[in-house]
Amino acid sequence: MVIRIALRNYVCASLCGVSAGLGMTTVTSSYAAQIAASIEYDFVSRPAGLSGDFLPIEGTSLKFLTIKAIDGFQIEAALWQPNGKEPADTTLIVMAHGSGGSYRRAPESTLGPGLAAKGYAVLAINTRQHDDKINTDNFLDVRRDIDAAVQVGRALGFRNLVLQGHSLGNIQVQFYAATNWDRDIKAVMLLGPFGNLPWKTRSILVQNEESFQKLIEASMKSLRDGTLEQVLPVKMRYLMGQDSPVTGQHFLTYRWDKTSVADGTFWIHRIPRPILLVRDQSDGLVQPFEPYMLLSAAHTEGSLVTSIRYVMLPNPKPPSPQGHYFIGNEQPLTSAVAGWLGEQHL
Repeated sequence: MVIRIALRNYVCASLCGVSAGLGMTTVTSSYAAQIAASIEYDFVSRPAGLSGDFLPIEGTSLKFLTIKAIDGFQIEAALWQPNGKEPADTTLIVMAHGSGGSYRRAPESTLGPGLAAKGYAVLAINTRQHDDKINTDNFLDVRRDIDAAVQVGRALGFRNLVLQGHSLGNIQVQFYAATNWDRDIKAVMLLGPFGNLPWKTRSILVQNEESFQKLIEASMKSLRDGTLEQVLPVKMRYLMGQDSPVTGQHFLTYRWDKTSVADGTFWIHRIPRPILLVRDQSDGLVQPFEPYMLLSAAHTEGSLVTSIRYVMLPNPKPPSPQGHYFIGNEQPLTSAVAGWLGEQHL
């Protein structure tokens, strides 16, 4: 069964006539509710190929959904819930994964059931840049994925919502929270968060001005040619020194400071909510100084942030990509998140 959350447009159908005797125009109107746009969701059967992270856990339930965003994009999602609690009495965590990730991967796949076991509900979604769609999306479009999940959470009866973003999802969540001051959004959590993505892309990832200029030129050409959604003829140096295909719309909305809005140091102090930052000490993809860029921005004059805490999870292992996904540190991550949520009375 598909459930639709509709935004209605009330249309007036007017029937006009002239009274011959009085020379007056009389108007009779009828109003019909029309659907201008909608978000739809449906519960679906368990997908194939799930890892052991999705095995049943006592005291919790796990369901799967498909959600149609307002622009028609189809979102896959997983919903963990604690048994015996009504949605109205349960805080829902809406999770957005990192670059090329999905709800099937850590940390979402491990944190979801862990938080459900502690009494929280979790709705983890696949945004439009999941898996092989890495570095292809338009940053400004992802807010529709997050908004669709938020609207579904409300439709399911949840009254207290928390937004969580991991890695690339952290800037997507920041943007949404800074531009949506809905009262039922109570807090924001950023896991493995970078600071300023355009600066990081140019100075840490690409580290080559000639290559970066080629990316600028190719992206601007794609804008002029109307091919923003197509992969550029040049690749972008990415994580671990690998070259990655990239579209013009991704580069312009995420990676170049003249056109991008994916800068956490700009958005974080515009979020009128408590914020939690968590980084694994062995994170090899986010540099140790990057969360401090966000902390500093959150404490600037005029900041709307009601409170902010930075938690560094100890990890004796050398820096690696695994640390970025909190692999081996799953339980401390769950405890840190649940403990902070409890302090916020959520």
